[in-house]
Amino acid sequence: MDFISVKENIDIPKYKQIVHSVEKALLDHTLRKGDRLPSINSIRNKNSVSRDTVLLAFNELKIRGIVQSVVGKGYFIKSENVNIKQRVFLLFDELNAFKEDLYNSFLNNLDKNIEVDIYFHHFNPDVFSKLIFDSMGNYSSYIIMPANMKNTDKVIDNLPEDKVIILDQFHPELFKYTAIYQNFERDIYNALTKEVKRLKKYKKFIFIFSEFKQPLGLLKGFKRFCKEFGIANEVIATMESREISNREVYLVPDDRNLIRIIKKMKEKDYLLIENIGIISYNETLLKEIVEGGITTISTDFKYMGKQLAKMLGIKEKRKIENPSKIILRNSI
Repeated sequence: MDFISVKENIDIPKYKQIVHSVEKALLDHTLRKGDRLPSINSIRNKNSVSRDTVLLAFNELKIRGIVQSVVGKGYFIKSENVNIKQRVFLLFDELNAFKEDLYNSFLNNLDKNIEVDIYFHHFNPDVFSKLIFDSMGNYSSYIIMPANMKNTDKVIDNLPEDKVIILDQFHPELFKYTAIYQNFERDIYNALTKEVKRLKKYKKFIFIFSEFKQPLGLLKGFKRFCKEFGIANEVIATMESREISNREVYLVPDDRNLIRIIKKMKEKDYLLIENIGIISYNETLLKEIVEGGITTISTDFKYMGKQLAKMLGIKEKRKIENPSKIILRNSI
């Protein structure tokens, strides 16, 4: 197949001419999905270009998902969609209601010629590493949620620095990257301080904190608040085997433990505010309704998704702290 044309003395770079030749061949059906492209050496020799020029063209097509490389066999057509100009690697820790809001907002604010592949590491360092290493060279941007895992910088540093965006939790060792993040310690401290009078009406403030999943900043902010205002407190990992007592208030980052508390309340005929207080972390539609409304501390995930979409078109490095607030309802 002799469909690649490279001309001298025109304003289009030679590697772009190779890209355009492949696009044209796909549009007129000279090439189809599964077809093998001419070898790098044959394109180089027939068109008097360097090997690097051909590789540059193939890498662009690879990043856009149009071609794929097979070790020892060459390059093959993976997709006939030439309209895709960017492919984004999006790595979440897990999917839940508020992450879904973030994801949908991100997609809704993207140009139509950008394609997103979403993955989940589920707080597993081995899965995190494998997904990133397997993705190298296949995407134009890498959006990564490192969660609270350690040494993620050792893996992320293998990616091109200017193509990485860190999302949600932002660790000091990742400072060189563009990021949109939450300031968990300050957000929780400021939110609780606004409602300190309500919280002081309870005998004990209990934080259900999982070191496996939750940001350490939440624990620091909680401890700082309780120490500063002299509030009796306790930190536990789960409500699974713990009994509730009258005049306790709970800070609950995950929905599973939220349901456990509500279930235990009903078993004892306890009422919100009168017997038990609840503050949940991360706003969802369910929390507006359940038990007449649950107070939440939450960042604006829809706004985060919108800002994330804007970041893809910006070359300069930025670090954006996403806003957070407490939404007071009938639970404290």
